This record gives sequence, C-alpha cells and structure tokens, in this order.
Amino acid sequence: MTPETALQLADWRRQNAALYARVREQADPAAAHALWRDGRDQMMRSHPQSPLPAGDPMRASGVPYWPYDPALRWTVPVEPVARQQRLVIDTGPDGVTRFEQVGWVTLGDPVGRRVALWWLDQYGGGLFLPLRDATAGTTSYGAGRYLLDTAKGADLGSAGQALVIDLNFQYHPSCRYDSRWVCPLAPHDNVIDVPIRAGERLTQPD
Repeated sequence: MTPETALQLADWRRQNAALYARVREQADPAAAHALWRDGRDQMMRSHPQSPLPAGDPMRASGVPYWPYDPALRWTVPVEPVARQQRLVIDTGPDGVTRFEQVGWVTLGDPVGRRVALWWLDQYGGGLFLPLRDATAGTTSYGAGRYLLDTAKGADLGSAGQALVIDLNFQYHPSCRYDSRWVCPLAPHDNVIDVPIRAGERLTQPD
C-alpha cells in the first residue's frame, strides 16, 4: 500500500466515523437517516476511496434506498451465547478476517428473527452485524448487507447493554460495487427468511 492510499483510507474512515457521530446526535431517526444518506452519497460521489468506479452513474444519481420505515428501529438487549463461535474468513489479498460471536440480538416485529452479533478479532476490534435477508439476490446484494461495523465507524449507538438497531441504515459492502474489494459476507446465523425492504437497494424503485 502506498502512503497516498493509506492516507486516503484513513480519511475515508475518519469521515465515516464523523458522519455516524452526527447521526447519533439527531433526535429524529428519520432526519438522522436523511443526514446519513446525504453524507454517504457525498463520500461515494467524490472521495478518492469511493468503491464506485469512475464514471459509475450512481456518482451522479446517488445510491438507491428504500423509504425510511420507523417500524424497523429498536433498542435491543445483547443476549449471551451458550457457546462462542469463531469464524476465519478468507478476504483475498488482505489475508483472513477473524470474528468471534459476542451475543445474539433479536429483531423486533415485524421481523421477529434472532441474528448473531460478532466481534472483529483483529486491528482494534469492533462490533460487526451483517444481514442477508429474503431480498438478497433480487432487490439487494446477493451476499447481504452490513448494519454495524464499528471498526470502520458504522455505529448507531447503545444504551447500557442494549444496541440501537435500525435496519434502514443497512448498506452494501464495497465488493457489491467493484470486484477489487473482498468483503466478509453474512454467516449462516445472519441469514433470515424475511424480506427487509429498508436501507440500500440495488436499483431505484420503479
């Protein structure tokens, strides 16, 4: 990695963390989501580490999302695990990525499913919550989307032992846009049979 690339990546993470900090300060979740969309679109459009290839139409149009749905936001307790799982995922030129399960979170109605919460067991560590729902492969990326990745600043906050979960903030990993990126995908315990029509989608709605 060149010094230029390293500084660009550090700036991307710095801007992303600052964006989520502003999101957490908002009292109105819908306004927070609009702020996040605008900030993310600006980064995707113009940052030198944007995963969008040069000339991609989404640099002008913005990334497509479903409308904000307030029913898909909860503050949920992190439930303990009876037996911790560890995953080692091949991420190509970056080597391997290691995860350790730290708990479960139950998504409230109308979803009603329990998914695994992971800890990124390298770098400085961080919470990681990917999700592959029943829209995957049709209206969202086939390998799933991310909701939390606190090592990279994607953090909606917490209250004591409970996490803020808002499925409207799901976003596609960089590998959805460009094959030069290799991304950890949703493990088995993060795959659900319910369609989540919220967050980032593949195409603009008709």
